[in-house]
Amino acid sequence: MTSSPTTTTPVPARPAVSKLSEPAAAAAVTAATKALGLPTIREEYARIAEAAARERLTHAAYLAEVLTAECDDREQRRRIRRVKEARFPRPKRLEDFHAHLLPDLPEATLAHLATGAWIDAGEPLVLLGDSGTGKTHLLIALGTVAAEQGRRVRYVTTAALANELAEAADDKRLTRVLARYAALDLLILDEVGYVSLDAHGAELLFQVITAREERASIACASNAPFSEWGTTFTDPRLAAAVVDRLTFNAHIISTGTSSYRLRSTRAAKKGGLKN
Repeated sequence: MTSSPTTTTPVPARPAVSKLSEPAAAAAVTAATKALGLPTIREEYARIAEAAARERLTHAAYLAEVLTAECDDREQRRRIRRVKEARFPRPKRLEDFHAHLLPDLPEATLAHLATGAWIDAGEPLVLLGDSGTGKTHLLIALGTVAAEQGRRVRYVTTAALANELAEAADDKRLTRVLARYAALDLLILDEVGYVSLDAHGAELLFQVITAREERASIACASNAPFSEWGTTFTDPRLAAAVVDRLTFNAHIISTGTSSYRLRSTRAAKKGGLKN
C-alpha cells in the first residue's frame, strides 16, 4: 500500500513594506514595543524620527539610533537596579570621598580599587580604623561603583548577617541563603568587631567567608585591630581562621584614628575641600 504524498499549504509572502497611515503606524509601534519589552523605543521613536528626518538619516541609521537609545536606557535601568539590590544604608559616592584626608590611602590605590579589578580577581579589602574615619563611606562608594559596573553587590553589617543566617538555619533555609551570598560578586561586611557574636552566629558567618575564599571578594571594615577580633568571634581559633581568610592577598588600608567626618566638616567651613 502506497501512501499519498503529503501536501502543505503555501504560506503567503509578507509584503516587504506595509502601507500604514500615521495613526495605524503609531498603534503598530506601541503594540510591538509592548510585546517585545522595548519601552524606550515606544517613548522615543517619534522624537528620534523627527531628528532623523532633519538630519536626512537613512532608514538603517534611524533604526540604529532607536536601538541604541533602548540599549543605553536598559543599561541605565540595570545600574539603578544593581545599586538598589545592594541595600546600601545611604548613598555615598567616590567623588565625595576626600582621599587626601587619609594619608595611608594613595590616589593610585583608590583609582585601582575603583576599577573593580580586585573584585574580578577575588581579592579581599579590609579597612581598619577608629569610628568616624571614613570606612563606611568608602565601602558604600566602592560598592556603588561595582554595582554600577554590573556586578552583584550586597552590603550588610556583621551582626545583621549573623542574625539572618541563624534565622535561616532555624527555618531550614540555610543552604539557600548561603548559596545566595556565595553567588555575589562582592559582599560588603561592615562593622566587624562592633558586636560580639555568639558561637553559633560566628560559625555561620565563617561559612559565608569560607565559601568565598579566593573566589569572590569580601570588603570589610572594622574599628578593632586583628588582634582584638577574638572578642567578636569568641573562639580564638575561629577568629584566627577568619583573619587568615580575609587577609590573604588582601588590600589592607588603615583609615587611622583622626575623625574623617570632623576633618571634612572643618575643611568645608574653611572654604571647601580640594582633592
